[in-house]
Amino acid sequence: MTEVSVRPRTSSHDLPVSPELAAFMASGWAPSPLPHDARVPGSGLTPARRARLSARFPGERLIVPAGEPRVRSNDCDHRFRPHSAYAWLTGLTGEEQAGHVLVMEPDGTRGHEAVLFLRPRSARDGGEEFYRDRRYGEFWVGRRPDLAEAERLTGIRCAPLDDLRRLPPGRDAAHDAELASALSELRLVKDVWEVSQLQAAVDHTTTGFEDVVRALPRALTHPRGERWIEGVFDLRARAEGNGTGYETIAASGAHACVLHWTRNDGRLDQDDLLLLDAGVETDTLYTADITRTLPLSGRFSPVQRQVYELVLAAQEAGIAALRPGASFRDFHRAGMKVIAEGLADWGVLKSLEGDLYRRYTLCGSGHMLGLDVHDCAQARSDAYVDGALAEGHVLTVEPGLYFQPDDETLPAELRGIGVRIEDDLVITEDGARLMSGALPRTPEAIESWMGALLDG
Repeated sequence: MTEVSVRPRTSSHDLPVSPELAAFMASGWAPSPLPHDARVPGSGLTPARRARLSARFPGERLIVPAGEPRVRSNDCDHRFRPHSAYAWLTGLTGEEQAGHVLVMEPDGTRGHEAVLFLRPRSARDGGEEFYRDRRYGEFWVGRRPDLAEAERLTGIRCAPLDDLRRLPPGRDAAHDAELASALSELRLVKDVWEVSQLQAAVDHTTTGFEDVVRALPRALTHPRGERWIEGVFDLRARAEGNGTGYETIAASGAHACVLHWTRNDGRLDQDDLLLLDAGVETDTLYTADITRTLPLSGRFSPVQRQVYELVLAAQEAGIAALRPGASFRDFHRAGMKVIAEGLADWGVLKSLEGDLYRRYTLCGSGHMLGLDVHDCAQARSDAYVDGALAEGHVLTVEPGLYFQPDDETLPAELRGIGVRIEDDLVITEDGARLMSGALPRTPEAIESWMGALLDG
């Protein structure tokens, strides 16, 4: 259970407070209420979500924590983001949710009453927290709603966080695998509002990719050009949303062969490709996840185009396999068939038997997308990776080829080339809609798009 610290969290270099200053700080503050009509985005949808969870666990107390701050270094925390299940059930997404807990209390009729256990506002007329506590004090981290305001914002009954200590134990999503799986599975199918949030994330990400192309001339002159690219995209993510949905991958040259390259400390060479895997996370915490592989010169070389076109053909085959009722793994199988046959045609693979093609592609070709970049990851296999696609699923299709620079099974001209093409799609009644179609995918379209942005 979450516990509230009685003493303010101070630091070694904080100054002592005199009795005179303490008395002065306790008076002279004007009321600062939130607007009476303020509501969290999507608040009209959360009651039905909680009802679906309630139906899965009749008569059981369910505990869904927002999570606790995590220390980055000594007395400095990482910026807090509430757990996705908590955000989905409450609509609360802000940094001030650290330590808060949603409890689904059995109501005696096989249903539940939702209760939010929150840290009350820092009292201004007594106590030191509001100006001394570095983790929770409002002078340090900003205002949070009081309990009445939180009830209006969410439509959920609210109680002081300290009262949580008096509750009997229950199923805690932080430790109960069955509850965690249920919360993942309930989020698999997105409603119309969620799809709109994901589309907004995609649209902002598209703008971020445009920013990156415009910044390439400057990035090419910087000794850490990859990091310049990362910064350009991350600026857009913070300006338009909560930030990035995951650590940006800005991988040039052979770095693109490292699947999750986030060091981003390399110099850019105009003869190389740039693999940019990035996504904006909205203020409602829904994230895009898009990858484009771009020629830093603005034009693909013949061998770069050869690799790119094979990956694109694999992605097209994967997208064509998306439809309600299809196995989740079908789109991966379709894409990998194209990859394997292409590698065999090039003479890289001596046989199509088995899975030796995976040496050059390695990972899966996509995943669910939503509040988490790898969304609903705790769902049971038969509900997700071994299950069937359904209308409202949102997922990525992202085949890639990663030709390691030291791989002696490859011809020299292929070594050090990494290509991934990743798009976000929503399953529709009769197929799938490409949400990220505003970003070009063919080599010709990419070259034209880059040329227009660089000339502009």
